[in-house]
Amino acid sequence: MANPRSWLEPAVVAGSLAPFVLLGVRALGGTLGADPVAELLNQLGLVTLVFLVASLACTPLKILLGWKWPIAVRRTLGLFAFFSALAHFLVYLVLDRELALGAVVADVTERPFVTVGFAALVVLVPLAVTSTKRALQRLGPRRWRWLHRLAYVAGVLGVVHFFIRVKKDTTEPLVYGAVLGLLFAVRLGDAVQKQLRQRAARRRTLS
Repeated sequence: MANPRSWLEPAVVAGSLAPFVLLGVRALGGTLGADPVAELLNQLGLVTLVFLVASLACTPLKILLGWKWPIAVRRTLGLFAFFSALAHFLVYLVLDRELALGAVVADVTERPFVTVGFAALVVLVPLAVTSTKRALQRLGPRRWRWLHRLAYVAGVLGVVHFFIRVKKDTTEPLVYGAVLGLLFAVRLGDAVQKQLRQRAARRRTLS
């Protein structure tokens, strides 16, 4: 009998590819506006943040609603966050800075929003590299979980990067920041409850 969720991951992959296909169509059709490179950078940055927040929402959804299916697509969403962040950086490196590494280094060291964005990409690298089951087995569940908590660091850096970039109307990055804070609060509350249950269980065992 087929797994009733066998369609889930392919559907998520197809949906996740849609923004990239749309950007490609717009680029080929010359409809990216007066500054196509800036539009690509903006759209890829936003897509990265959406994927990152979506991947971070998977566990809180399970905690709050008891849904197990988000866990099945968490890795896929996280990988799309990394690949879109990488595409964002490559557009900046190749099209915006035309492979002028000196200019890139100057931007990373002197322009705060570039520094923060680059730091977010760097944080995502070990998460992508250790996303396989083999990496989980090699690191062990405890160390793997601690490492992948860096996803929240990447999320915070992404929101700060977005906030600095928009300058005037900060409504959208603030919304993403609020959502990220809510997700973190759910995870923190769940962790505290687990600790309290473990302590209660130990007291019952000792009594």
